[in-house]
Amino acid sequence: MLIDAEQAFAQQSEQALIERVKSGDQAAYATLYELHVKRVYSLCLRLLADKEHAEDATQEVFVQLWHKIANFDGRSQFSTWLHSVTSNIAISYIRKHKSWFQKVVSFEQSGMDEQSAADCDGFNGLDKLVLRLPERARMVFVLHAIEGYRHEEIASMLDMAVGSSKSQFHRARQLLKEWYENE
Repeated sequence: MLIDAEQAFAQQSEQALIERVKSGDQAAYATLYELHVKRVYSLCLRLLADKEHAEDATQEVFVQLWHKIANFDGRSQFSTWLHSVTSNIAISYIRKHKSWFQKVVSFEQSGMDEQSAADCDGFNGLDKLVLRLPERARMVFVLHAIEGYRHEEIASMLDMAVGSSKSQFHRARQLLKEWYENE
């Protein structure tokens, strides 16, 4: 019961914070930022597999949050809405910051190298393996297994067929299993 009461208080408190941000309160915005920046950065890093790009995308998420907080209507939890915004921005960041050639080549391109993934502070063994996945397999894996999106939603977000999403997810699982067994 105590946990439910704490959760209810936290939700009411966050809703009050959101209302203050909607009215332009910068201190409330800073508090909201501190509450969510680690999760937003983690999602960006998992999707982008590059620390600098993840930092840039995280910054872009919070700039958009400031400008679009009025669009949050409270029908879903704020964290759900924020993670949807984060996923969309990270995906558009990939599209925006790659040349045509890189987009063609990146289908088979790997994510982070082993050493860079190992250097990611705060990430456990599985997260570090996820960062090494090829881009599309990593994105599908993160969106489906970690963020809970359905393959139909992922296919729409990434402009791919549903079967391709399922195939990339299977590929990611196979690679993760292989790497995990060899560590």
